[in-house]
Amino acid sequence: MSWRGSTTFPERIFACLPYLLPLIEVFAFGQFLMNDFPLLKLIFLPLFPLLKIYYGVRFAGMIIFFALWLLVVRNEKIHHFIRFNTMQAIILDIVIFLCSILTDIVKLVPGSGFAMQTLFTTIFMGILAAVVYSVAQSLMGKYAEIPAISDAVHMQVP
Repeated sequence: MSWRGSTTFPERIFACLPYLLPLIEVFAFGQFLMNDFPLLKLIFLPLFPLLKIYYGVRFAGMIIFFALWLLVVRNEKIHHFIRFNTMQAIILDIVIFLCSILTDIVKLVPGSGFAMQTLFTTIFMGILAAVVYSVAQSLMGKYAEIPAISDAVHMQVP
């Protein structure tokens, strides 16, 4: 969907940046997959400095979450395209949080090793696919429409 007008190249880049948040958050869910496929770590090598900062600073996730929400999504002076993608990244982050609650519950079941590994890998691949799709669409200047998530974004970003 590109009904809100055209976007400039800098706007496209700024629309992609918030997707670093769900990408960093979901990295922990990729541990089983990265252990099985060590070459996959090479793809995420550029994120390692950000991961160290993110997990090294207490409450960094919450600070970034609220900063994006208050300073970008709620600021109507910022182009709608950037606000839409920022809100979509925030909702993907919320999905990761909800999935982490689910995994904590599944961990309580004895003998759930294979189920945990499958659940972690599924969450990792799903969020990774959503982020790659959204970034690719953003770079092309198009709105990334993800079922249910984009509907929630449209309700939050008029």
